[in-house]
Amino acid sequence: MVAHAGFDPARCRAVARKLTDAGILPMGGPRKSPELEAWHFIDLLVGVSLDVPLRAIPETVSAYRELAPGAADMSGAPEHLRKSVGDYLDVLAEIAANGAADARQDIAGAQIEIVSTWPEISIRDAGRTHRFQPVGTIPDHWQGTKQRRAVTINGSAFVRAIRTAFKGE
Repeated sequence: MVAHAGFDPARCRAVARKLTDAGILPMGGPRKSPELEAWHFIDLLVGVSLDVPLRAIPETVSAYRELAPGAADMSGAPEHLRKSVGDYLDVLAEIAANGAADARQDIAGAQIEIVSTWPEISIRDAGRTHRFQPVGTIPDHWQGTKQRRAVTINGSAFVRAIRTAFKGE
């Protein structure tokens, strides 16, 4: 993430430590690195992108993972339709790591925007914007009275970071 998306190395280490202490990221052993999966990368990416105090990172990352498409309450929907932004990003990360070149190219053309002012993640790809917000909020509307602060991650940087981390490219 530091090399490809331009995040501060010290912030990445501090966020990783907080997520590890909370049990969200796996812990390594003596002389053994932790075994990370693609979804761990997503947790770290969201945590580093948020402008919240370090003490709030674990709870905030967990809350952001549960953001719903269009703020829709999917609790009564069939299980296969109950997807959150965490599920969506996990799939993108898996495709970036192990998908076909065409699928990785599609992701490389996307942009992932993580809003810190209020809980929202939007993903722009192929002329569409997918907004994920807390259930019950008004979708596609300004969710507060403050200035909107967000981090935008280029899809090609996202793919390169994942390929470097998981495929050694």
